[in-house]
Amino acid sequence: MTYIDQLNRTVHVADSPQRIVSTVPSQTELLADLGLEREVVGITKFCTSPDQWFRSKQRIGGTKTLKLEAIASLAPDLILANKEENDQAQMEWLMARFPVWISDVRTLGDATAMIDTVGQITRREVEACQIVNRIKDRFHQLALPTVPIRTAYLIWNNPFMSINADTFIHSMLEASGCFNVFAPRKDSRYPVVTEQALIEAQPELVLLSSEPFPFNEAHCDAMRLLIPGAKVMLADGAMFSWYGSRLAQFDPRPYTATFSL
Repeated sequence: MTYIDQLNRTVHVADSPQRIVSTVPSQTELLADLGLEREVVGITKFCTSPDQWFRSKQRIGGTKTLKLEAIASLAPDLILANKEENDQAQMEWLMARFPVWISDVRTLGDATAMIDTVGQITRREVEACQIVNRIKDRFHQLALPTVPIRTAYLIWNNPFMSINADTFIHSMLEASGCFNVFAPRKDSRYPVVTEQALIEAQPELVLLSSEPFPFNEAHCDAMRLLIPGAKVMLADGAMFSWYGSRLAQFDPRPYTATFSL
């Protein structure tokens, strides 16, 4: 069977693949929700959901430090990868040997398109359609603030790093009724921001993500001293950055509830 991935590459995949390797945590969770327990033979050390898979499936390294020979030994007939989360050189090595379908997800529409296509490739079209419908219903039902909340979302500490408009996290902030104060930055999709830049951005809400850097309450306390007028909270990084079936549980209310709805 022939499919086009989200990099516009043509990928030839066996009909109904039986040996799948996932190199992306959110797509691993999707495969579980599609009911592919038997077919998935390898996952990364960051694929923590579902827990049973994390404890029982063969781990093939980290998302950017894949154990290529271990993957080859599994003889996969499908590898699911992601442009941003995986290393290009490693992907090229795998693409020369195995069918590799690569996602590139920057919007909610990209995410649902990925889910639909993965469902087609794995012969789980009905299950994928049900997941997509649940996601669309979830976002349609969100109660949003009457005025977008000026928000700074930080993914890294020392130096601080945020996100610009060309990221999936940005699209999730928009869907939450938040205005990303660093959206206009053009120097990087994940720009470094100084303390002064944070102050000058005048955020009403500062979200410190749980991943990739594990911010904690001590970081929140320091941020409250830096920007005393802002509400500072730890954010569930998986909720804002995982673009698979978890989106059906997307709930920004813990972060936006104190603002006018």
